[in-house]
Amino acid sequence: MSRVSNPIVATFSIVGYDPETNELGVAVQSKFLGSGSVVPWAKAGVGAVATQSLANPSFGPEGLRLLEEGYAPDEVVKQLTEADPERGLRQVGIVDAKGKSATYTGDACYEWAGGLTGPNFAAQGNILVNEETITEMASTFESSKGSLADRLLQALQAGQMAGGDKRGKQSAALLVVKENGGYGGFNDRFIDLRVDEHDEPIHELVRIYHLQQLYFGATKEENVALIQGEVKQELLLQLKRLGYLPTVNVVESIMYKAFTSFLHRENFEERALEHGKLDLEVLEFMKHKQV
Repeated sequence: MSRVSNPIVATFSIVGYDPETNELGVAVQSKFLGSGSVVPWAKAGVGAVATQSLANPSFGPEGLRLLEEGYAPDEVVKQLTEADPERGLRQVGIVDAKGKSATYTGDACYEWAGGLTGPNFAAQGNILVNEETITEMASTFESSKGSLADRLLQALQAGQMAGGDKRGKQSAALLVVKENGGYGGFNDRFIDLRVDEHDEPIHELVRIYHLQQLYFGATKEENVALIQGEVKQELLLQLKRLGYLPTVNVVESIMYKAFTSFLHRENFEERALEHGKLDLEVLEFMKHKQV
């Protein structure tokens, strides 16, 4: 029973919370164009919501409003679905800023459809190859290490490897929020990435996530290097190869001016260090950048 005006957002998703960082997030993959514009919703200090199947996008903002008013995730699910005449075709997952979670799958959702919850997460999906898509997502999230974004992406990859969406792959998205986590600290959108159309959307999402971490993540202490010796020679070589220097035989002031130009052109201001030092991740980026 498909609808042209209201297509089914057949997908699998996971909502999660990190009690150490207070980050909240959603990761999703679907055989649906631009699932990131429909499924994920989150607000720092409040919760995260994934709405899918015959998706009701109002479940996102309304669910967050109810969480902010103090309702528990299971109570939010109850209020959202009881007021919806098409609740049988809805699917939703919710986690709050205390780690409580809930998932709902309407009795008219297309097989395989269902979800699992645990402390700090809810995983759900519909029109899936198998139930293992969800169980693998859940177990991977629970056992994985790293940041919330890392764990959500690992769970998404595990779900795809276990079976995934029965219809195939098309789009994926990752949304993580934290207080003042957005660019310049002006909003809570810590990570907000979408792959709207791709043959391998999860792989592409992971690729751009790594770029996002490179551009906006903090320099790790072990990656701080003095610009001398082999590091200096590699920097000069790459600046010449990339067209910032005519030759490697230049005085240091010219080298530093060229390096600053590179950092600004590539939007690496967040990775600029004190004079005489560089971030080895930036140097590695330079080595692999095509001319």
